[in-house]
Amino acid sequence: MTQPLLMHINNTVFLRDGRLVIVDRRLFPLKTEELICRDYEEVARGIEMMAVQGAGDIAITAAYGLYMAARDLEKEQITPEQLRISLAIVKERLFNTRPTGFHLGALLEKIWSRIVWERGDIAQQIMVFIAEAVERQQKRSELTGRWAEQVLEDGDKVLTHCFPGPALLYMLYFAAENGKRLSVIATETRPYLQGARLTAWSASQLGIPVTLISDNMAAYCMSTNMISKVFTAADRIAMDGTVANKVGTYQLAIAAGYHHLPVYILGYGGPDRNCVEGRNIPIEYRDPEEVTSFNGTRITGDLVNGFYPAFDLTPPHLIKGVITDRGIFKPERVADYWERK
Repeated sequence: MTQPLLMHINNTVFLRDGRLVIVDRRLFPLKTEELICRDYEEVARGIEMMAVQGAGDIAITAAYGLYMAARDLEKEQITPEQLRISLAIVKERLFNTRPTGFHLGALLEKIWSRIVWERGDIAQQIMVFIAEAVERQQKRSELTGRWAEQVLEDGDKVLTHCFPGPALLYMLYFAAENGKRLSVIATETRPYLQGARLTAWSASQLGIPVTLISDNMAAYCMSTNMISKVFTAADRIAMDGTVANKVGTYQLAIAAGYHHLPVYILGYGGPDRNCVEGRNIPIEYRDPEEVTSFNGTRITGDLVNGFYPAFDLTPPHLIKGVITDRGIFKPERVADYWERK
């Protein structure tokens, strides 16, 4: 069985000749074009422009930005203290590219805490940490997918929203290996169409029957028994079980609850230990023109305003389970993730 391109981060984000290559996800699946980043600021803009999508992949991309900044600063022969101050500014810049996501900030802070400043070769130290993070992320995605496959039954009709990342693809891959016949319904996920361009395309590469719907069709599909389970990812999970994910997740969970359908969250590395409640999660508001325009063409009148919160918050009582690399948790007990090894 063919493994989709997006099952492995190294396929779409990697270093080449000292520059960071981001295979631009905004153009999938019709084009495969590379965005070449020469320094950390170009990496930051690439993240902000949505050239890379998916919480884990964004985090790895930001880490590469930190590496490139360290590499360039070390060439300037500045003092260790000046290097640390300058890199702290870079870290803040990268962190603020997508403030809602937990993984980006968590990875940058983990790398920062492990740097031994007196040792020097800071860029090389960061590269070692990035290699470890990529390997850890790949394993985490695979384990999360294995746990998720266990809740699937033969004949399940799975609804997805946005791009839930490689764990979803591993889930479908393992289910097919085990002889489970599945089908997928993917919401297109306006305005960047991650569901159409990434999820539906990747699932189809696995040979899974896929149907694409617009975002406002999900409740109808639920009411006509076209859906049996709902799966999304999470950009951040609070310790109380509240889930921040692509805007539209909350309304899907409400509709699923009304139709008595289970909602599962692919939670990968668990909740944010520093976020006690969902109300503490910052919501990113993006440029309103991303709603009032499509592919650079305005789709409404000049006097019409747009509004684009990139994420929403789904309360734990609407969620059946949070699936992680350490097992499946009830949302109100998701904090137990940190007690389980």
